[in-house]
Amino acid sequence: MKKIIFLFFICNSFLSFSQEITGDELLKKAIQFHDPNNNWPTFKGQLFVTMETPKNTPRKSEIKINLPEEYFYVKALRGINTTEYTVIKKNTKIEFNGKTPTEVEKKEHKLSFERANLYKNYYTYLYGLPMKLKDEGTIIHQKVEKRKFKGKNYLVLKVSYNKEVGKDTWYFYFDPKTYAMEVYQFFKKTKDSGEYILLSGLETINGIKMPKTRAWYYNKDNGYLGTDILSTSF
Repeated sequence: MKKIIFLFFICNSFLSFSQEITGDELLKKAIQFHDPNNNWPTFKGQLFVTMETPKNTPRKSEIKINLPEEYFYVKALRGINTTEYTVIKKNTKIEFNGKTPTEVEKKEHKLSFERANLYKNYYTYLYGLPMKLKDEGTIIHQKVEKRKFKGKNYLVLKVSYNKEVGKDTWYFYFDPKTYAMEVYQFFKKTKDSGEYILLSGLETINGIKMPKTRAWYYNKDNGYLGTDILSTSF
């Protein structure tokens, strides 16, 4: 009887251990779901994103990304104004309503080279997830947490960054069966800071499954910020 109990304990322990997953393993499975053919490193594509925010007219953005050539372009239309940013390696160009903006227009509409690079980093990071978590300076925490969020169970990957890269701590929520990324969340230094983003639907672009809809909320009070909607055309 003692031998049977001992063998049961050993087998149960082995099964529990075998079902554990490390952070690296979870990330690998998530990338396999979203980018099964490893297309992101050589991505050349076009995205169309509509941003809806409370009390504002929607902003429609046409985005072109060519990672091998370090090329980024975004043309954003809101109301009657069109803004264009082009970043090719370290060279940046700004146009406002089809022309080089005046100093007054730059100040009034917050047009700058810094903002151009902000958009470049924003779009390539968010639409490159979870593949971008392989970038240098990213710290993948190996302990994967099982957590319920908005009524659904997830495998949660904790990610932080070297100080040269970023200060925020991120949590990525993956479906435990498909490994699809469905939520991510970031915190700054204080516990109630940061935001969470709910992802829904998929749009396949150049073989990569990208979240179609991203709805942004504050962590502290669930306040709604806005929604990004991805499409292949307007």
